[in-house]
Amino acid sequence: GKMVEVVYANATDLAKLSYTGLEEGFYVVGSGNTGAAMTLATIGIGYTLAMMASAIAIKKPHPTYKVAGVDTSSPAVQTTNNVHTDNMFKLPQFYALGTSLVVIASGGLGLIGVAKPLMSEVFGGTLPHIVTAAFASSFILMLSVGNLSGRLAWAAISDKIGRPLTFHIFTFGSIAIYASLPTIIQQVVQNQSVASLGAFCGLSVFAISIFGGVYSLLPAYESDLFGPKYVGANHGKMLLFSSTAALLGPSTFLYLRSASEKAAITDLLSKVDASCFEAKFGSPMTMADSLIEAKTVTVAKLMEIAPAGTMDPTPFLYDTSFYSIAAAITIGAVTHSMIRPVNPKWYEKVEELESKPI
Repeated sequence: GKMVEVVYANATDLAKLSYTGLEEGFYVVGSGNTGAAMTLATIGIGYTLAMMASAIAIKKPHPTYKVAGVDTSSPAVQTTNNVHTDNMFKLPQFYALGTSLVVIASGGLGLIGVAKPLMSEVFGGTLPHIVTAAFASSFILMLSVGNLSGRLAWAAISDKIGRPLTFHIFTFGSIAIYASLPTIIQQVVQNQSVASLGAFCGLSVFAISIFGGVYSLLPAYESDLFGPKYVGANHGKMLLFSSTAALLGPSTFLYLRSASEKAAITDLLSKVDASCFEAKFGSPMTMADSLIEAKTVTVAKLMEIAPAGTMDPTPFLYDTSFYSIAAAITIGAVTHSMIRPVNPKWYEKVEELESKPI
């Protein structure tokens, strides 16, 4: 006969899916349809059409067009206290601000990247009637709203209190949020507290609003520090840190979650009876490493044969990720606190204005 790859889905696995009517048992890998291909194709087509329409619609204003009430006789660009883009890599302020961007963006991107499985894994078993697949999808929508509203709200706030103070709120506020999330998770698990679940969702949305706020404030902050003349080119260099965060954030969350899962499985194996293990998986416990690698042995399956009273470690698999992000943002808070005005020697000299293009 033909060999096919299958997976075993138990009740916990099926509860994470948006489908109903499925029963526990073996399923052939690749035989289902998640709708991902059609969704991505639709998004791609929609994005392409929107970009093409925007590119066609955007036009330069007529040369005679003037904004009412604006004096056009003064220079459009500040001609003093500007750092030329060639010198950006030489400034400590560039790296200090970039470090803050990396750690805050890593936390935000990591949280967004694991939002749906995190919600299902952490709270699905504790509050199954509330935390459904639809609730997890709504959580992602809430994070998106936080991202958008943060870009608008924090920009307005920074105009009132200044960019440095706003960034201090970003860094120290993020430390408190990420460090407190494991405690809130514990409250939900121990007390089945809906209020604590609401607190987790609210703080997560607030953290993502900070993530969005960083990106909305960054060009203005760069203009404050390095002058507005080359802010476009300087911002392009700063986005190198954003690319770093895009690589580090989600991968760090997943790596630490995987490490926590392995540690949890190892701990459960020390509590499970060897005969129960062999009856469940059809192999002796000495083959556990191979079965773990093949995803045959999981936390959920070990909990089915674990001694009574054994606490399910699944809700706490992301604790290390949250604490690590809080520690990383602490470094960003320190580097941001060290930012001082740029040494005037780096400002573009008057005699250089005609020799270097804007």
